[in-house]
Amino acid sequence: MATFATVDLVKYLCTCEKKFPICRLYLCKHCLKLRCIDCVQHEVDTPYCPNCLEIMPAQEAKLKKNRCSNCFDCPVCGHTLMTRASGHISPNPEDPNKSVTKKTYYLACGFCRWNTRDINMLDQTVATGNWPMLENPHVKRINNLLENYKLMAQVEKADRERKKYVKRRSHLYLQDKFNLSPSVMKRKGLSSFSSLSLKEGDKTIEDLEPSVPVESFDPLPNDYYTQPAALEKTTKLVHRLSVPEFQPEDVSKLHPINKHLIMKKSLRCRECEHNLSKSDFNPCSIKFKIQLTALHWVPEVRIMTPSTFTYNKETLVTLTMSNPSVFNTTVTLSQIENETDVDYCTAKVELPKKELVLASRDEPSMHVYEDSSQAHEFKDDPKLIVFRKGNKIGFVVKVTPVVPQGDVKICFLLKHEFRNTTVAALQSESKEPEIKWLEHKVYLCLGTI
Repeated sequence: MATFATVDLVKYLCTCEKKFPICRLYLCKHCLKLRCIDCVQHEVDTPYCPNCLEIMPAQEAKLKKNRCSNCFDCPVCGHTLMTRASGHISPNPEDPNKSVTKKTYYLACGFCRWNTRDINMLDQTVATGNWPMLENPHVKRINNLLENYKLMAQVEKADRERKKYVKRRSHLYLQDKFNLSPSVMKRKGLSSFSSLSLKEGDKTIEDLEPSVPVESFDPLPNDYYTQPAALEKTTKLVHRLSVPEFQPEDVSKLHPINKHLIMKKSLRCRECEHNLSKSDFNPCSIKFKIQLTALHWVPEVRIMTPSTFTYNKETLVTLTMSNPSVFNTTVTLSQIENETDVDYCTAKVELPKKELVLASRDEPSMHVYEDSSQAHEFKDDPKLIVFRKGNKIGFVVKVTPVVPQGDVKICFLLKHEFRNTTVAALQSESKEPEIKWLEHKVYLCLGTI
């Protein structure tokens, strides 16, 4: 059965010619096309910390390098560090004969039991104190490179803008850029024209000192060959890559890592630029303001029971189809003409020739429907419709494998009614939503021969 654990058995064809399960597709209610995660536009809404749920503006998150300043990850196992308190007895400055108990705080991991005292980090007097962090020794060099690259990007942007408004280049511009002499430009027939120059305050692109490559390495000490390796004191590759600016080689040099920020993002259709998915602004909320998942608008096809297939022998297969809409939906199934994907056409299929009517989805009463009463109401053919319960029906198709071995795969065209409630909301005069017919290509993997 094509359940939530095996959703890849039934796939729908996206507009970008990729096949995805229906739970991973979106239906744009404006252009009426299926969209997958690869053909939509991703937009960042709110960066926030997954531990303390603090919301940060995009500019602040950029300055903090997309990390939270109050939450830390364990450098050994990656779990969130917790603040632990302990008592510290110290002499009273007012009365030397008496002692005072002060509370101090340190960070500890509840999974691997690592704590900041293992690396001799001083305890803090407040729980939310500023924990000492390592400084990158190459921060000055990195800042110079970033500043230089920003100026270069501004120069390139000015060049692109100049191409839009200045059709003919001046001899001054060509002389500065290509180092051409006036005689050469005159021989090439270049006329003089006032050139545009980039002026960004007093900033200019500097000639930075190039990086010096490492050509030779110091030989390893003799202890590497004579003494046994202390693997318990050596960091792994995962620990070093988690902190690329330091890459500690010894366990004693591991420091708490600021937790990465995660973000809530919205998905937008690239063709009509309408939102397909937009979550709530509050990080504590799991609700969506807009959620146009195809599972909520397109009839879902599943495989009810597995079947045994034989080469060039007809087999009956029971499929189910459920209606997610609140209206009764009519569905027709037909063959795909001129199908070029041979990998998904390894069997012949005989589809129902009649229209299939799916009942509307009604949450309170969908579990108390009687099969007999519904079948009589919709006038179902018992040879075609196996069962009907609520908004779901089971129907039979005949499958004949045309390959001697391998997977049995079929495909067909699903055409269903769609009531565009978005258009109905825009048209105040019409009371009923507009009905349109949508077509989707469905690909099923039924089993193995």
